[in-house]
Amino acid sequence: MTKGVMFDFSGTLFRVVSTARWLDAHTAATGLALPDHERAELVARLEEFGALPGGVAPRRIPPDVQESWDDRDLSAELHRAAYTALARAAEPPAGLDVDALYDTHMAPASWQPYPDAEPTLRELRRRGIPVAVVSNIGWDLRPVFRAHGLDELVDAYVLSVEVGAQKPDPAIFEAACAQLGLAPADVLMVGDDRTCDGGATALGCAFHPVDHLPVDRRPAALAPLLDLLP
Repeated sequence: MTKGVMFDFSGTLFRVVSTARWLDAHTAATGLALPDHERAELVARLEEFGALPGGVAPRRIPPDVQESWDDRDLSAELHRAAYTALARAAEPPAGLDVDALYDTHMAPASWQPYPDAEPTLRELRRRGIPVAVVSNIGWDLRPVFRAHGLDELVDAYVLSVEVGAQKPDPAIFEAACAQLGLAPADVLMVGDDRTCDGGATALGCAFHPVDHLPVDRRPAALAPLLDLLP
């Protein structure tokens, strides 16, 4: 019987804003003015190289970026290096600071909770079922949860950058189960990546997949998991 739940972060409980909104937030904060056609072309190039963490996956990764890309979620430095390199590969205008652009994606305003994230977490809390957030990520996502009022509904955060292991490595799921004080067979993993998040099944955890869709296109993918729980 399931006694605890692990959730992925990006694409499961929260979704990052679009590349266009990310860029617009940065240019508005820095006063960098881009003509409409230049903005549209830059957005397309940023998406081609997957420069927004949690956004569109890269269609091209320069060879000299591949190594830092592969290990990006194990170190804050590698995460920044990988994504700022991808942003530079998109050939932004000279006045755009890729480090400042990168920082913009970590702001709580850059992340939107899925409509059923809070109701689902609150119902789990009401039932006394502990929750861990298990994420491949190169930065501390706790401020996002606090800003959106969800931190009080999470019992443990298990982040690849902090534990030195990334999904689907069983070590990260073992760490989460340990923090919940539960055996893997008693824990359900919920996530949008069938390979990374589904890796929890190697330990004996159950797995409930959801689709990584825009927030307005996925109103109730989390709610059905409540039927799987006591």
